[in-house]
Amino acid sequence: MDDVIERAVMRVIVSMQENLGEQLTINDMARTAMFSKFHFSRVFQRVTGLSPGRFLSAVRLREAKRLLATTSLSIMNISHQVGYSSVGTFSSRFTHSVGLPPSKYRQHMSITAQALQAGRDAPPATTTMTLSGTVTSPLEDQPVFTGLFPDQILEGRPVSYTVISGPGPYLLENVPEGRWHLIAQSVAAGREDAIHHPPRGDDALCIARSGPIVVGSDGGVQHADIQLKPMSSLDPPVLLDLRDLLSSANGHGS
Repeated sequence: MDDVIERAVMRVIVSMQENLGEQLTINDMARTAMFSKFHFSRVFQRVTGLSPGRFLSAVRLREAKRLLATTSLSIMNISHQVGYSSVGTFSSRFTHSVGLPPSKYRQHMSITAQALQAGRDAPPATTTMTLSGTVTSPLEDQPVFTGLFPDQILEGRPVSYTVISGPGPYLLENVPEGRWHLIAQSVAAGREDAIHHPPRGDDALCIARSGPIVVGSDGGVQHADIQLKPMSSLDPPVLLDLRDLLSSANGHGS
């Protein structure tokens, strides 16, 4: 990736983080990047995997997670601090992305396997696919979450997922027809705080994205290996909080 482009995108991400309560427009972000509006949108999506607006929404919700976990501010105040004029809209988007309503997230700060399963549709009656492969990670002997999502961001409920006890083979079954992105995540032992805070250049939180993986009507088996790397500030924020899921798998197998 061109260093000039990465620096331009990074300037915009820093601006997002510093102006969460402001109504940043595409024009504002393009000026920060010093690109035309149309060129900026294409470049930003190529670097991060998300549109600028979608990335900004994720940055806001990540900050809301942090505030819920570390302060006693009301949910209304938090929603306003991260740029939402309607607490109802904020609560709805937070619940969809994080997997728990803001009030429950404040209590638990992680989604359980039961909550992750709740609300998921039953396996479709149509033809499905099995996806298998191998996960490699710099975090040896640490559990790895691997799932399939509609977009290149760890948010909402995956269409299929597994948690393995460490790097190695994985298997995802009953994957329905569609266009999915494979995302894997692992957290260094004793560094669960990395889930709640933006990456700071260390390797506490590792992530990988691959895809799109297209599942057609013929079903069958597909293979996709995936390699985790330390999360960078150019990666979309992690919104689905998997701390409990990964902790419960630590040393207990897949």
